[in-house]
Amino acid sequence: MAVHGRVLVVDDEPAVRDVLARYLERDGFDVDTAADGEDAIARFDAARPDLVLLDLMLPRIDGFEVFRAIRARSESPVIMLTARGDVTDRVVGLEIGADDYVSKPFSPSEVSARVRAVIRRARRASASEGARPALRFDNLEIEPRTREVRSHGEPVGLTPKEFELLHFLASNPRDVFSRYQLLDELWDVAFDGDPSTVTVHVRRLREKIERDPSKPRRLVTVWGVGYRFEP
Repeated sequence: MAVHGRVLVVDDEPAVRDVLARYLERDGFDVDTAADGEDAIARFDAARPDLVLLDLMLPRIDGFEVFRAIRARSESPVIMLTARGDVTDRVVGLEIGADDYVSKPFSPSEVSARVRAVIRRARRASASEGARPALRFDNLEIEPRTREVRSHGEPVGLTPKEFELLHFLASNPRDVFSRYQLLDELWDVAFDGDPSTVTVHVRRLREKIERDPSKPRRLVTVWGVGYRFEP
């Protein structure tokens, strides 16, 4: 079977690591595992996986610190594993730039499907970046080739997912997209019927590119429908 990518599974529960590794290997992935935060960072440095499945509750170094260490090294996608109903961890994970989350207990087959979708989307975005033109709207510049954004002449630091969301909306000015449409376009998976990840990313983008995030002029809410980019 062809290898579809390398995945690092980080969880302190042996049963979780074993089940996820078996399902992912069955679906054609090369899998490495880590049981704590320090080991996760070391294995990431050694293998540079295509994606990391990262539990937040880890010994020695917690999942948030591991995520920051990974993001300082690479833009490899990260799917966070969170306790069911732990909304705070989920929102914080999305705010700092996680690509997806999965609540425990989970279906291993669903996790594998999400891994495939996120890796596929990341590869597609990487392959097409060089062909996408720069976008300029008055005081906002978006450069897909270098993934740079400037607002009023100043560089704006965006996570990979924030950049993709902004670029997609700006590439379709004035078109209105529901949160579910944005999930389907940019995340490729259903989020258990919970579109809050889009809300979080829009809020973070507004904080970074809007002069007054409470009165956005670029990322506009269309009440009862979704969001649009106003050029």
